[in-house]
Amino acid sequence: MSLKIGTLSISSSAFEQHGKIPKPYAMDGGNKSPPLALKGVPGEAKQLALVCHDPDAPLPGGFTHWVVYGIPPSTSSIPEGGGAGFVQGPNGMGKPGYIGPAPPQGHGVHHYYFWLYALGDGPELRPGLNREALLDAIGDRVIAQARLVGTYER
Repeated sequence: MSLKIGTLSISSSAFEQHGKIPKPYAMDGGNKSPPLALKGVPGEAKQLALVCHDPDAPLPGGFTHWVVYGIPPSTSSIPEGGGAGFVQGPNGMGKPGYIGPAPPQGHGVHHYYFWLYALGDGPELRPGLNREALLDAIGDRVIAQARLVGTYER
């Protein structure tokens, strides 16, 4: 997938770009997904997809915290604890939905990438796609992408 930067953006009122993710959004806190604001969606977008991934996790390929797709392009926000109104694929624990940051104690700062993808025309995405399968399925359809990075340490 090539990088396609445009007007698309993602932000959160809970933390700033490269800022610390508050404990209510971590596994050892409230384990709720943070509120997200989505802006600048290209007019030709047919749907949005979102992936939260921790590449610092001590596992091959990191750890996936959230996979969400089938988000209408008119969506301007996903509220705190939201996502249930869209298709949610399995996280790194194999269950659909959000799972908050939980890096190993003393492992240092981990970075959580919330990737937002605007998708053009293409076949319908089947339910149950994990991060890898979703990225494979959308690779040629991405018309814009943006990211929000938060950090967490225990």
